[in-house]
Amino acid sequence: MSYDVLVIGGGPAGLSAAINVRARGRSVLVVSNPLEENPLWRAEKVDNYLGMPGLSGAELLTAMRRHGERSGAEFLTGKVLNAVRMPDAWYVSVGPEMYNARAVVLAAGVARGKKFPGEAELLGRGVSYCATCDGMLYRGKAVAVVGFSDTARQEAEFLQRIGCAVTYFDRPRQCEIHGREQVESVTCEGQTAAVEGVFILRPTMAPTELFPGLTVEQGYVAVDRHMATNLPGLFAAGDCTGGPLQVSKAVGEGLIAGQSAAAWAAAQERGEKQGSATK
Repeated sequence: MSYDVLVIGGGPAGLSAAINVRARGRSVLVVSNPLEENPLWRAEKVDNYLGMPGLSGAELLTAMRRHGERSGAEFLTGKVLNAVRMPDAWYVSVGPEMYNARAVVLAAGVARGKKFPGEAELLGRGVSYCATCDGMLYRGKAVAVVGFSDTARQEAEFLQRIGCAVTYFDRPRQCEIHGREQVESVTCEGQTAAVEGVFILRPTMAPTELFPGLTVEQGYVAVDRHMATNLPGLFAAGDCTGGPLQVSKAVGEGLIAGQSAAAWAAAQERGEKQGSATK
């Protein structure tokens, strides 16, 4: 499906961006994990958000999500696995599905956790980041799921339903993936399982993995005053751009990113119409 803007992340920055895209009459899809998996959800009280003191993180996020829904933004629960810039649009894969948009706002928060030994070397040769995408390749085989969210268990259950023998590792701090040409086993926290596939299910991927060539500075996405990155049509907002990691800062940056993305989409549309008129 096609949209003017696709927002990656459903926290304060992403929701603020989506609302401002809709305020300018543009279509927007927000792709995110469930609200309950946002770190803000677990905050007992947020006292420094202007005009709304004393709310819990869950109450604040719920109010923001409802605002986004009333604005006409569309929502999709899922994880973005990769994004490719083509001449006409960004093409973004969410699980096994593909979406395209004239502009993208990255508001997925901070990607926590480094790659495990063997992860990069065996990616595509037994290591996967999506059970629903690649699970059928391992039907009837032994696999491991390294999960860092509640939805990871749902993907493990999917693998079991299609006949996989699943070993589940819940939020391990240390893992190592073994194999020469293909995955042969995985060891997490001292427990080793002989498997043919390892599904590493983190809440979010590092920005440079999603967007090769993206400029980062000291681990954070580099942006200008319009929240534009160095990649055409890609904007960023919130925790992924650096501190302070506060709701107010995220909402403000989301506003700017949403306005900038909407303006980019409008300019692209004008260019497309002018191009058609000259043919």
